[in-house]
Amino acid sequence: MTKVEYKHTEIAAKKKLGQNFLTDRNITKKIVCAGKAGAEDNILEIGPGFGALTREIAEFCPSFTVVEKDPALAEFIRNEYPQLRVIEADFLTIDLEPLSAQKPLKVYGNIPYSITSPILFMLLDNRRCFSSAVLMMQLEVAKRIVAKPGTKDYGILAVQLQAFCDIDYLFKVGRKVFRPEPRVDSAVIRITPKKNDPLDDADGFRRFVRIAFHQRRKTLLNNLRESYDTSGVDSDILKLRAEALKVGELLQLFGRLMPFQRKET
Repeated sequence: MTKVEYKHTEIAAKKKLGQNFLTDRNITKKIVCAGKAGAEDNILEIGPGFGALTREIAEFCPSFTVVEKDPALAEFIRNEYPQLRVIEADFLTIDLEPLSAQKPLKVYGNIPYSITSPILFMLLDNRRCFSSAVLMMQLEVAKRIVAKPGTKDYGILAVQLQAFCDIDYLFKVGRKVFRPEPRVDSAVIRITPKKNDPLDDADGFRRFVRIAFHQRRKTLLNNLRESYDTSGVDSDILKLRAEALKVGELLQLFGRLMPFQRKET
């Protein structure tokens, strides 16, 4: 474990928790401004660590909620920011509905690389609980989220998030502003759930996307025909690979296939 000193406090940066602490205050200010935090907002911060983001958020919103899994860091935040509500737990186990009962959440977080995808999919499943999420993550994951059709990064993550949310790539963050220094660069994105879902069966669409991209080199027909009746779909579309279709086109294709689905996968 690597030792990090902050405000005369020494705590082990635990690699198993994916802890890399942000040290550049200019970056934290940009992140908080990107979410337009205000005094009346219902803010939730994921994994505050030593409070780099927490400090900036508190300047705009003096009272909010943080979720911290590490007991030592949770205690540190309690001592440094006694006005905050600290939930000592794994974010992936948190029920967001009670936290957003009065007002949708504004979410912030420098999220651990090791659980970025689970956190993103949890937020996607709970998209009615928050109005925006400004998140720092591994650069490569951010690129996959904002990827366009026909590129190598365009896949399941991009389609599922872009179908239900507006995604803004904000800026890159170099690895040298973290302690301990990670081996990769980071980036900050903003996720804003769309006001109206493009379809009712979000779970069905998720299964469809997984199947459509299951083997990227295969055509849509080859990937889909074992799970869906494709007879009513234009054969020219089915000759394409999933990565060739825009998100809207995949939504339309799912809408046509949905009544003919033969089995769960």
